[in-house]
Amino acid sequence: MTEPDRDPVDAIIDQWAAVRPDLDTRAMEVFGRVFRLSRAMGDAMEKAYARFGISRGEFDVLATLRRSGEPYTLSPRQLSATLMLTTGGMTGRLDKLERAGLLRRSPDPHDRRGLKVTLTERGLTVVDEAVGAGLALQTAALSGLDDEQADRLADLLRELLASTEAG
Repeated sequence: MTEPDRDPVDAIIDQWAAVRPDLDTRAMEVFGRVFRLSRAMGDAMEKAYARFGISRGEFDVLATLRRSGEPYTLSPRQLSATLMLTTGGMTGRLDKLERAGLLRRSPDPHDRRGLKVTLTERGLTVVDEAVGAGLALQTAALSGLDDEQADRLADLLRELLASTEAG
C-alpha cells in the first residue's frame, strides 16, 4: 500500500511538532481532516442543490418529508425535532419552500391548532432529483476508496460519533 500524499493537515501537525513537541496531535489529525472534508463536501452539496433552487437546509426539510413515506406529511414540530431547528428557523424554511410550490401547509384534521406539512408533486420531483445529485457527488468523493475501506471508514466514524455524543 502506498503512502498517501501529504495534505494541509500534515503541514499544521508538522508546525505544532516544531514548536510544541510535547503535544499529542493525533486528535487534531483526525478532526482537522473531518472538518475540512465536511466543509468541502458541504460547499459541493450546496452547489448541487442550488441547481434545483434550494439550499442545503431546504433540502433537509424536503428530504425529511420524503423519507417519512407517503403521504409525505409531517407536523412542523416533527420536522423541527428531526432537523434540530427552532420553530422560528423552521417557519422561515417552510415559508420559502411553500412560496416555491415545493410543499403546502394545511390544517391538521386531528388538532384544530396544528398544521401538517406535505410535499407537493413538484417538491417530490425536486427532492428526488436533488438527492440523486447529492449522492452522485458523495459517491465520487468516495471513489478513491474501495468498498472495504469505505465500509471500515463508515464503521469508524459511527463509533467516533457515538462516543462523542455519549460523552
